[in-house]
Amino acid sequence: MKSTPLSLIAGVVALSAVTGFAALTAPGDEGPAEAKAASRLPVERSSLLCPAPSTSDLAETTYTSFTPAGKGGGEAGAAELKPAEALQADEEAAADKEKDGKDDGDKEKAADGKPVVSLKELGRPASADTSDSGAPALVGTATGKFAPGWTAQQTTTAAAGGARGLLGVSCTAPDTDFWFPGASTGKSRQDYVHLTNPDDTAAVADIELYGAEGPLESDSGEGITVPAKSSVPLLISTLTSEAAENVTVHVTTRTGRVGAVVSAAEDEVGSDWLAASEDPAGTQVLPGIPADATSVRLVAFAPGEDDADVKVQLLGKNGAFSPAGNDTLHIKSQMTASVDLKNVTRGEPGSLRLSPVDGSNTPVVAALRVVRGTGAKQEIAFIPATGPVGERASVADNRAKGSVLSLTAPGGTAEVKVTASAGSGGGEATVKTYTVKGGTTLQVTPGTPAGLKGGYALTVETVSGGPVHASRTLTLTEGGVGMFTVQTMPDDGGMVEVPATEQDLSVLDD
Repeated sequence: MKSTPLSLIAGVVALSAVTGFAALTAPGDEGPAEAKAASRLPVERSSLLCPAPSTSDLAETTYTSFTPAGKGGGEAGAAELKPAEALQADEEAAADKEKDGKDDGDKEKAADGKPVVSLKELGRPASADTSDSGAPALVGTATGKFAPGWTAQQTTTAAAGGARGLLGVSCTAPDTDFWFPGASTGKSRQDYVHLTNPDDTAAVADIELYGAEGPLESDSGEGITVPAKSSVPLLISTLTSEAAENVTVHVTTRTGRVGAVVSAAEDEVGSDWLAASEDPAGTQVLPGIPADATSVRLVAFAPGEDDADVKVQLLGKNGAFSPAGNDTLHIKSQMTASVDLKNVTRGEPGSLRLSPVDGSNTPVVAALRVVRGTGAKQEIAFIPATGPVGERASVADNRAKGSVLSLTAPGGTAEVKVTASAGSGGGEATVKTYTVKGGTTLQVTPGTPAGLKGGYALTVETVSGGPVHASRTLTLTEGGVGMFTVQTMPDDGGMVEVPATEQDLSVLDD
């Protein structure tokens, strides 16, 4: 045997680990050994980012953190949401101490703040409230048993003012690519895109805007620096001189990663958060249009080089049908298309499905702008296209009254298990099973946990059939206005496939 340098051995081991090969081919072998089946294991670390909630002195915000009971990533662990500015102060203080050999008292004082929310047990949410108009963005990390399926919700109630409304958003995982159809640079809208950086180094992001005629000219949407452990809100209308009622916002990063979400306020209508659409795909599902919606607008975008023709179908209580006069939608490449579906649900809850007309499967992104009420009692919310529940999905911050769950089976009939967790202040979890017929939307009012105190979380698990897409509508009445917000429920990603690997260094033999 020849003497083998250590660097070569290290390279072979690294290759085996990265590629997931069960074995490497040795001289004389017919080929590599068959790889063992991958194992599904719980994740051991999760990250979530919550945007700065509101600048209004009349707003109140509730943060809710939750991890469903189940297989965790170990016995130990924690789940905490901390102010981004405090984390940044921690980093600066540590750097100054290392450089000068002494503490910076001011920075240490700024960094002394405890977590805004800290989760203590599985299956029971933890919550915190604030009415601070300067409340910062939050950066959260869950480890160990708290990581699989960890979710956090930020709910703000603004009872008066130009941003009146119920603004709800599921805190987002950091990423490098986001699509937001349904934004606007129109005179009646004030839309901000919030970029939050969880990492120790600065991120650099680009923001592209697309209107009905194609890309909107923008000189200030490129090379936006988001400092480490901080958040940057950008008024979208200042990124371009063109006013457009329906705009698709595309956020990408050159370096680093961010959490991105859009806050939208519409004069005399209301306000809410617009979450990112599901990644571009030929078929998209937008679940949970309220039965009493007075106005529904579909906004869609084809990011590729080809135009898209999609069939528009409402999946209602008893089956699927196409809205009269709007059974198809042509979406030109790189142009934002929109259609006013008015009160398409006509008194029954429903969900929208977009699918290819000609089988071309051109990828699209989409979102709905939904209005309930009329006149001075209008309120607005957004429903982005979302992925299926998969194994499990959760949504936090449900109240004793006002929570409604929408379940949609765009294909075959499916059965799901719905768990209403124990309350944040007390109570016992309840479990119910529902059958969702293929091509329909089932709307249910979840059973309130026995002895409920505080808020609770909802967890949906696919039992059989599927796929199932889900969303939760939360309604609160303030000043005679039924304010509402809708959060979609894609798979929580709590389980990942880990390939089975095995070292075989016989390739080093002569």
